[in-house]
Amino acid sequence: MELSFAPSSSPRFPALTPHCKTSSSFPSTFVKPTSKSPFASLSKCTQNLYSVGLYRSSKSLPNCQKRRNSIWACSQVEAAGSDPVLTRISDFKDACWRFLRPHTIRGTVLGSTALVTRALIENSNLIKWSLLFKAFSGLFALLCGNGYIVGINQIYDIKIDKVNKPYLPIAAGDLSVKSAWLLVVFFVVTGLLIVGMNFGPFITSLYSLGIFLGTIYSVPPFRMKRFPVAAFLIIATVRGFLLNFGVYYATRAALGLQFEWSSPVAFITTFVTLFALVIAITKDLPDVEGDRKFQISTFATKLGVRKIAFLGSGLLLLNYVGSIFAASFMPQAFRRSLMIPTHTILALSLIFQTWVLEQANYTKEAIAGYYRFIWNLFYAEYIIFPFI
Repeated sequence: MELSFAPSSSPRFPALTPHCKTSSSFPSTFVKPTSKSPFASLSKCTQNLYSVGLYRSSKSLPNCQKRRNSIWACSQVEAAGSDPVLTRISDFKDACWRFLRPHTIRGTVLGSTALVTRALIENSNLIKWSLLFKAFSGLFALLCGNGYIVGINQIYDIKIDKVNKPYLPIAAGDLSVKSAWLLVVFFVVTGLLIVGMNFGPFITSLYSLGIFLGTIYSVPPFRMKRFPVAAFLIIATVRGFLLNFGVYYATRAALGLQFEWSSPVAFITTFVTLFALVIAITKDLPDVEGDRKFQISTFATKLGVRKIAFLGSGLLLLNYVGSIFAASFMPQAFRRSLMIPTHTILALSLIFQTWVLEQANYTKEAIAGYYRFIWNLFYAEYIIFPFI
């Protein structure tokens, strides 16, 4: 569930000493290495590095710099291949990170941080250092919930992901199903324990509701993702309402205050809930091929990519127009000098990105770029929220 850059061809290694002489070279006795000389193995290693494209030397580099670069590069290659345990650990960490779907983590972190910041700005006189640990524990619980929801979806979507998202760790074979189950169990148990011990029964019930909705979205026999309306309502509820309302409520409770809606918080909750609807209907755009193959009914498979892209962009434009009107007619609640120009720029950039997608004739790469751009707009809204 998605609540959903080209490296240099050959790295150049920096010179390790800035003061070597460009005209000097080794004496003749060292130029011709023998099989027993350490420079023989260095020369062989450098040749291997050339052959795989890991080392490139420039004639303009001083000789001593070349030799030092060769030594450094060879040591790195040997170090990488000398410890298989470290390699396995590194691969597992990379698989776990991809398993967590980083773009959803960024949304959760930005959203919760923005809501906490807003609550603290409104009640700056009540800020205490003792709240810092509680805030970080709450954020960790949210990330655990996020990890559980996207993880359980991958476990039950392996066949589909092999077509739509072959880079995901389970589909790619980089993470076993058993390891994935251990991770999601850890996430859900840890998240529930943290919330239950620190945030009271009401927030615990909201958190549990989010976990339940994330479960029935992916897990048979419910598997609500098969039904377009139910799917986007679940995503909008979890990503839109529960996150914003829950975090703001928990922050006020930690400050010793009763819950009270403010105009900015009501605005961001409404804005993000509608935005989550857009994410819910556009997230299937890159997955049309696999969804059709496995007979998963989505708006994209029913209506087509072009219509869904225009529908998503149209809903977001309504969001931005509503934001501009809210700032215009409620100057006492919002900073018009920030709200109006910022949302105008975001709306224009959305129109341009939709035009780019149309010009690209809805290729798979263009659709993926459009969907990433939707998430970037989502992040942008949370970034500016504390200051509106």
